Amino acid sequence: MSHKRIPKRKAVIAAGSVVALGAAALVLPSAMASQTDATEGAAPRTLKAADASDLASQLAGQLGEAFAGAYYDAGERQLVVNVVGDDNDIVLAEKAGAVARQVDNSTAELTSASRTLKAEATIPGTSWAVDPRTNKIRVTADSTVTGAGWDRLESAVEALGPGMATIRKSAGEFKTFAEGGDAIFGGGSRCSLGFNVVADDGAPAFLTAGHCGVAAAEWSDAQDGAPIGTVETATFPGAGDFALVRYDDPATEAPSTVNTGRQSVEITQAAEAAVGQTVIRMGSTTGLSDGQVTGLNATVNYPEGTVSGLVQTDVCAEPGDSGGSLFTADGSAIGLTSGGSGDCTVGGETFFQPVTTALAAVGATLGATGAGADDPGAGAGAGAGAGADAGAGAGADAGEEAGAGGDAVGGEEAGREEQGAGAHDQ
Repeated sequence: MSHKRIPKRKAVIAAGSVVALGAAALVLPSAMASQTDATEGAAPRTLKAADASDLASQLAGQLGEAFAGAYYDAGERQLVVNVVGDDNDIVLAEKAGAVARQVDNSTAELTSASRTLKAEATIPGTSWAVDPRTNKIRVTADSTVTGAGWDRLESAVEALGPGMATIRKSAGEFKTFAEGGDAIFGGGSRCSLGFNVVADDGAPAFLTAGHCGVAAAEWSDAQDGAPIGTVETATFPGAGDFALVRYDDPATEAPSTVNTGRQSVEITQAAEAAVGQTVIRMGSTTGLSDGQVTGLNATVNYPEGTVSGLVQTDVCAEPGDSGGSLFTADGSAIGLTSGGSGDCTVGGETFFQPVTTALAAVGATLGATGAGADDPGAGAGAGAGAGADAGAGAGADAGEEAGAGGDAVGGEEAGREEQGAGAHDQ
């Protein structure tokens, strides 16, 4: 389907009505109680994913080295925090409203293991992410990793030691895609617009995937049509997969909404993803799909090169969906479609560029609301762990590879999704 810029006359509906996701009522976490007045047996708080992210970030700072990742339990609507410290650390986490559990692997150990994988197993078609639910690194290989490549990967995983990582095969092939179609077009490729934004000088612009931005300098909203926007900056591969495209006409109306085909969903803020959080993806090829965040700070070894700092999900996507918007039912902009494997018939694994990181890098803000790079974000696990390769789960973004976040907090899972999608799918 083709997605155009949304006219002002088009009604903007509440995001929650697009997909019945049953979001819980907002319950803000209270200020952290001091360790001196903590009491055992405090009941876990009922939280939205966004509020769980804030709580995880606070606990990551308070627990320090004792914090070993976190994830959002969507069923119970609770934040689960991994702790490697003593009873006082567990009590502090519980008093703050989280479910605390003692684990063996610290964030530092997981970070070190992820760096080892980066050095020893950066093989196209592989990925890894810290899974806070198992407190291990989850390593994935696609169908192209065979023979000597598989042996090398297995050897690297075994060398990490028992209880540190798991390894599995994934169907399909991990790669990015931009293909001819009927969305935004440039240089023979099609990609989806992610979100309309305001550039640092106040001009209207939009975000899309970086691999789309490096494929063509100018983009149109119709095949063989006149260009409507010019790429100002694009990052791919490397530290992200995002591009800023400025509208050529400075009078372009660029509302902070997502066009779902029938209705428009208002986007009110940019937010960090939370492992376990329910998210919705919009793309010009497959339309709306929903699923859960399964990892943060993921690193993907695409054929074109390694991309780090991505959000991992189980939301399906297909060729032409690249650059499309990932958002929540309450109107938070989460990500831009990067890549993955599978399709919307059999499902798959997908990876997204965090919107908050892209906004910070290009100096832009979300259109109507001005929500930009400095927004605290709302996902339970967004950078708290350690870093770029292994992922940071819950909020602090402390390191370079291991992290603390949800399902697969930081690691790297490569994706084969095609991307590309509609030009003004905000």
